[in-house]
Amino acid sequence: MSLHIPFDNSYAELPAGFYTRLNPTPVKRADILAWNTPLAEELGIEGTDPTVFAGTTVPDGAAPLAQLYAGHQFGNYNPQLGDGRAILLGEVIDQTGQRRDIQLKGSGPTPYSRMGDGRAWLGPVLREYVVSEAMHALGIPTTRALAAVATGEPVYREQGALPGAVLTRIAASHLRVGTFQIFAHRGQIDELGTLTDYAIARHHPDADGPLGLLKAVCAAQSDLVAAWMSVGFIHGVMNTDNCTISGETIDYGPCAFMDAYHEGRVFSSIDQMGRYAFGNQPRIAVWNMAQLATALIQLFNDKEQAVEDATAIVHAMPGQLQAAWLRRFGAKIGLNDPTSDDQSLIEDLLTLMQTDGADFTNTFANLHTDQARDQFTDRDAFDAWAERWRTRGPDMDLMRRTNPEIIPRNHRIEAMIEAAVAGDMAPFERLMMALGTPFDLPADFDDLRRPPTEAEIVPATFCGT
Repeated sequence: MSLHIPFDNSYAELPAGFYTRLNPTPVKRADILAWNTPLAEELGIEGTDPTVFAGTTVPDGAAPLAQLYAGHQFGNYNPQLGDGRAILLGEVIDQTGQRRDIQLKGSGPTPYSRMGDGRAWLGPVLREYVVSEAMHALGIPTTRALAAVATGEPVYREQGALPGAVLTRIAASHLRVGTFQIFAHRGQIDELGTLTDYAIARHHPDADGPLGLLKAVCAAQSDLVAAWMSVGFIHGVMNTDNCTISGETIDYGPCAFMDAYHEGRVFSSIDQMGRYAFGNQPRIAVWNMAQLATALIQLFNDKEQAVEDATAIVHAMPGQLQAAWLRRFGAKIGLNDPTSDDQSLIEDLLTLMQTDGADFTNTFANLHTDQARDQFTDRDAFDAWAERWRTRGPDMDLMRRTNPEIIPRNHRIEAMIEAAVAGDMAPFERLMMALGTPFDLPADFDDLRRPPTEAEIVPATFCGT
């Protein structure tokens, strides 16, 4: 069946300074490794064509372009970034009436590649496919994966020649804090105003002007980061160019899910100082929103008043984050309406987990059984905590609905990638099947609950660029 994508493009109608129009770079061969049929149906896509999702053929109605943006990377401002290895093919209106981007990641060099090759190798493509779809199944706002396509061409990295691939990423949009920063930094106020109006119309139509947009994005990011933490997720690169206006998770490079709980856990190989450690994520989310506020303030004539108003919005965010965190973690221990008094109960459990190296996912998944106790070496301390907890009358059904039985563990992802490089996609397919029902895992997948052995621990994750 021939491919039909019902494009309805809007970003391409913005001024030319927002992007560079160009086609993806053709590849030697296009073989579909993974195709997300339910997502394709949501998007109204009929049929398939591997050459389109490899970037060799430009489909009818597409408006290919690379987006321009800037960003703070590990706290340092980079005045121009942009899509260095991605092309936005265009947009569709999905079956629910929502506008969605279709982007090819690993589709060749662009003017923003900064001497990079613009390509991706198979490992990071499959990692993002698995983790983004796992996040979706967990109910956490995220970009999605439509297709993974092998290119038949090698990609050269520190490890040598690796098999090339292209990921088709679906997003509510690819607007980032860094998209606003570049126009504010350049003093392009007209463009900044156009972008703000576009973002409000597309993502937060109830927002009242730039400060209303700031308030809406702060709320979305607060909910998002609390959701990450509730499943032990560490983003790894919370730069402002990876912080979306929509409130979706984007960029699954050096991300990871914790096994043994530790607030200071870091996996990203490039996060040498632990800036984006697990427990730092709320603070960094606030910092990112301060950068968005700094950009949006440029739209006001009365800067002094704008600074005062924006500061109040950003200063309110830690309270929003804490409230979202309490709701999430309260549900994890079975409390439908947790109070501030329950915060110490939750924190005491996390302290016990950190002291004993208890597995984050398995501890919470087994709280409603006696098996949670097995995660601890100091079982008397856990028993004392559990006695306090039971007096709160936890809702066991809520816990079962809230605590996943499975996450995409690092060692399983690495094993899946190693098999795929050798030509075996069965571990990928099995992992995808199990992760699709994280709250009700069939017995056939019980082995995937297991934390890594000492020999299986993956101490660091990489961005793959």
